Amino acid sequence: MVMRFVVSIFILIVAFASCNSPKQTVSTKEAMETPADTIRIANEELEYEILIIEPGFYNWLSTQYPRGYYGQEYLERKNLQWVMEWNRRVMNFQKYSPNLYQLEINYQSNIDYGYEVNYLLFNYFVYFQQTYNQDFPGSRG
Repeated sequence: MVMRFVVSIFILIVAFASCNSPKQTVSTKEAMETPADTIRIANEELEYEILIIEPGFYNWLSTQYPRGYYGQEYLERKNLQWVMEWNRRVMNFQKYSPNLYQLEINYQSNIDYGYEVNYLLFNYFVYFQQTYNQDFPGSRG
C-alpha cells in the first residue's frame, strides 16, 4: 500500500516592515541556485511537500555545514526527535506561542524521505531554535 504523505511547514512570522521583498517558491534543484525566502521541497512519487517560508533562512543555510557533513541516519534521528518536540509544543499552546508553533508536522520514521529533505528539515530546526531562542532536546550548541 502506498502511503500518502504531506509535510507542510507554514511558519509565517510576518513583520509588516520586512514584507517588501517578493517571495519565491523554488524546487529542491533550484534551492541552491536562487536565493529566496521560501524553499519548496516536493516529491510527487511519495506525495509529500515541505514549504519553508522564513525570511533569511536561505542565506543562513549557506553558512552551515555542507550537504554530506551529516549522515542521513543522523539527520533522520534528529528530525524525528525534533518533530516530536515541535508537535508537542503545537498542542501545548498555553505554554508555547501559537505564533511560533502553528501546524503539526507529519514526519514518519518508516518513510525514506531522502537526504535532501532531511538535510533541509534538520537545518530549519537549527535555524528556528537560533532565531527564536528556542531549545529543543538534543540541540547542538
